[in-house]
Amino acid sequence: MAIVYPYVVTLKNRKTRYIDILGFLLLLISLVLFLREMIVTKSIHLAYLAGSIFIAGVIIWNFYSGIVKKKRIFFKYGLLIAALVWMKMPYYQWLFFAFLVLALLEYNAKYAIEIGFSEKEILINSLFKKRFKWTDLSNVMLKDGLLTMDFHNNKLLQEEVLDDEEDDADEEEFNSYCKEQLRKSAA
Repeated sequence: MAIVYPYVVTLKNRKTRYIDILGFLLLLISLVLFLREMIVTKSIHLAYLAGSIFIAGVIIWNFYSGIVKKKRIFFKYGLLIAALVWMKMPYYQWLFFAFLVLALLEYNAKYAIEIGFSEKEILINSLFKKRFKWTDLSNVMLKDGLLTMDFHNNKLLQEEVLDDEEDDADEEEFNSYCKEQLRKSAA
């Protein structure tokens, strides 16, 4: 039976910019090293050439999409192609695995974390889901766009909430719901 979460709070993801910079740098370094390998060996290897062209295209497309169109950008396809070309390189072939893992995890790392609040539990929906019972918490409050979760074990989670135009509830309603669940769990 699926649990219904009457309140879902979406947190801001501040890591997206750093993930984009890392993806860009990894692709740029790979591009330079693939081109360097063609120059040093004085032969045009099809994998290096095709990989270089595709990676350059991904970098240019992401700059266009991110700066001109103001869209979210992803480097996963470029990282996947770079991983395949790293398999063909005469050195650092182990980078294939690193690029493959980064390509597969990029979307999850950029995904905004959601926290669902139900009568039975609180679920933090991230790459590895975390579930908490109301008895684990001493206080939960949403105030001025900041979610605060105070745990009994002196752990404190305090994060900015994503500005969402389609919020179904206001802060007072959410806070009274949380107080009621905390009261019930204490009884």
